[in-house]
Amino acid sequence: MRNYCPLILLIFLSACNNKDISSEFYIISKEQLQDKIKGAWAAQTIGVTFGGPTEFRYLKKMIPDSIKIEWTDSTLVNMMKYAPGLYDDIYMDLTFVDVIEKEGFDAPASSHLKAYSESKYWLWHANQQGRYNYLNGINAPESGHWLNNPHADDIDFQIEADFAGIMNPGMPNSTLEICDKVGHIMNYGDGYYGGVFVAAMYSNAFVENDIKKIIDNSLELIPEKSTFHKCISDVIKWHKEYPNDWKINWGLIEKKWGNDIGCPDGAYRAFNIDAKINSAYVVLGLLYGESDFDKTLDISTRAGQDSDCNPATAMGVLATVKGFSNIPDFWLKGLEEIEDINFQFTNMSLNDVYEISYKHAKEMISRNGGKISDNSFQIKKQKNKIAPFEENFPWYELSKNIKIDKKIKFNDKQEIDFKFKGIGVVLRGESRNIDKEIDSKYAMIEKNETLNNFNYKVEFRIDGELIKTMKLPIYFIERAHELFFKYELEQGEHTLNIKILNPNKKAYLKLDNLIVYQKKN
Repeated sequence: MRNYCPLILLIFLSACNNKDISSEFYIISKEQLQDKIKGAWAAQTIGVTFGGPTEFRYLKKMIPDSIKIEWTDSTLVNMMKYAPGLYDDIYMDLTFVDVIEKEGFDAPASSHLKAYSESKYWLWHANQQGRYNYLNGINAPESGHWLNNPHADDIDFQIEADFAGIMNPGMPNSTLEICDKVGHIMNYGDGYYGGVFVAAMYSNAFVENDIKKIIDNSLELIPEKSTFHKCISDVIKWHKEYPNDWKINWGLIEKKWGNDIGCPDGAYRAFNIDAKINSAYVVLGLLYGESDFDKTLDISTRAGQDSDCNPATAMGVLATVKGFSNIPDFWLKGLEEIEDINFQFTNMSLNDVYEISYKHAKEMISRNGGKISDNSFQIKKQKNKIAPFEENFPWYELSKNIKIDKKIKFNDKQEIDFKFKGIGVVLRGESRNIDKEIDSKYAMIEKNETLNNFNYKVEFRIDGELIKTMKLPIYFIERAHELFFKYELEQGEHTLNIKILNPNKKAYLKLDNLIVYQKKN
């Protein structure tokens, strides 16, 4: 009888070795990693483009099935060439990618804040307030804190955190470290958690094929007592209860989570750019989309509100799971024509970021205990960490919306008072040019001699105490998103005094409304 003991022992040891590897590492081939990275960036671009025409046109309502959203061979090309501002979520992503490329993985938050704040692309909400804060001496992470940024709960970091997950395949904790630095330059609390959640979904999508597990694993990074966690948990629960009807789930989301208090643009309005509800729409698309690109894109878009960013995230995560090679040809129409076009105000195209993100992913795998061979990667598994608990506007609720609708011009009295009762107040409005021909938001994109680079200088007092002396630029890029805000006041009657220190014949200060907050009972 032949002796098979050495052979059996060899097989046993080999099996044990493979078991040890699989318990400690994820295995992914070079081709798979490249394909998934390319899919993530390409699908994100496709999603933004598809949802662009309906962005914020359907507020607190779904886009009806009767509305056909067109997709042709020229859709991508036309949007990239003639509507470059649509891609704010991508060019913000690329700004942070570029900082890491130039300064390395340990680039501080200050470098990321400086890079986007000194850029000349258009920004809104938390991003724009973060930029204004930087330009006026408030640095990270204070630039994103809710006491300095009324938009701290908004979607901004959520739609530009993709890069953090793409460069950390299967490494959610490493993703969290990047998010902590970048996310807090413009967001805090739920707004920060939105970015952590999205980045973690990308990270998990490299090594997990089950969408439900990707969502569950990513949600583990978010504190359970946060409203963000509670909102997404509801979507998951309602999907189990109504697995065949996303519209019922949408209605439940809207009923429980559909009212925004933080973002001044959403207070008392149907507009809602809160991170948690828009993440809910992403999860809605992923769960009910059932790993089908068409369904995922359609549902996450038809949920409404920020209907370009939500399908971009959902499509990006799904394409990371499936890889670029499995995106249907229908959605790739026109993609090759734009892959070498730099995104607005960047020196980076899709083809560039495919390569850069692959390089960053390789380095992060090695940096975090992984192993690299000629044809594959061993990614060291990480046990999920939970982000520290943060909360914006604790015990705050909307109290009153005081309409003003007033223009303070050169010959008007340059001082005005408003009385209110509450613990916080936001004054909405903007500096504008007196010339009607250029008196519009988007005419302010470039500085020019007519505007004379003019900044109003305004004192804001509450109950006689000077709170802030603010520069209020007409220049769209450097503006403050709101004219003034102040929180953590004593509950009671207050007087807000506004005094313009430098009136200008060519400009006026437009006052829209006053949003007042009271303490929740």
